[in-house]
Amino acid sequence: MIAGVEGDTEDADDPDVRDRRLLLLSVWASAAFAVISSVWGVLSGSSMIVFDGLSSFLSIGLSVLAVLALRTSRRGPDDRYPWGREVWEPVTVVVKAVALAALCVYAVVGGITDLLAGGREVSTGWALAYAIVATVLGVVVTVLMRRGGRSDLVRAEAAEWVGDTLLSVGVLVGFVVAVVLVAAGRPDIAAYVDPAMVVIVSLLFLRVPARLIGGGMREILAMSPPPETRAELEAAVAAVRDQFGLAESFLRASKVGGRVDVEVDYVVGKGSAVHTVAECDVVREALHERLAALGHERSVVVAFTTDRRWAL
Repeated sequence: MIAGVEGDTEDADDPDVRDRRLLLLSVWASAAFAVISSVWGVLSGSSMIVFDGLSSFLSIGLSVLAVLALRTSRRGPDDRYPWGREVWEPVTVVVKAVALAALCVYAVVGGITDLLAGGREVSTGWALAYAIVATVLGVVVTVLMRRGGRSDLVRAEAAEWVGDTLLSVGVLVGFVVAVVLVAAGRPDIAAYVDPAMVVIVSLLFLRVPARLIGGGMREILAMSPPPETRAELEAAVAAVRDQFGLAESFLRASKVGGRVDVEVDYVVGKGSAVHTVAECDVVREALHERLAALGHERSVVVAFTTDRRWAL
């Protein structure tokens, strides 16, 4: 069904097509969760389930935004974006994370208000049934998202679904406790379970948008890429340096969306096997081949100098 949205002429093995389909899967799954949890939350009287529905409604709009950002980032460079449009990916991730964080803070305030008011009476049987359904469906969507995504946008969606699923497990445990308390004749204590879970779940879930904001801002500010990416780049640059007997190499790199920007300065010494422009191009070709093997979309600048101060 989702494939039909993208068009029959698209290659299912194309990573960009697969990423868009996964983002659309997230949209439809969020829509289903939004409707189910909103109705179920009202019927059961659970603010925890209503909070889940609100977060799903928010996820719909943010997932659609992620689809549009992915399409935009893949248009490539032009006069307005000489380095490409990949920056829209981390910008979208940050916007999505800030919105989720705001919803969590709102839910914490509401949960504390309910606790101070003496708790909230909930139909524990219906609430428990919802927690089971939400956990199962969350696991299914999480597995699908984590197995196929390549872009940062899909990874951000997958991280959100992981967080949702883990919290659904926690909610399931909480409602089991509420059922046990009601069966033990303590509905007064059980009334505190739902608002307490809202507070606990919201505070725990704040870790997901906080991590996404941190990663997104690193890319927007063109900071150094993750350590594993940096180590791969350094190894490739050093291997080419040693291959051609160059004296030193200096690497500057950043990651923006799906693109890695790389600037390499090689210092040419007396014993180097590089003396002409044509030989410099041979070095560039060798470096490009090694970087291509890493699998990143990339923008690469390679410079040569005999005076290391121009490389610093």
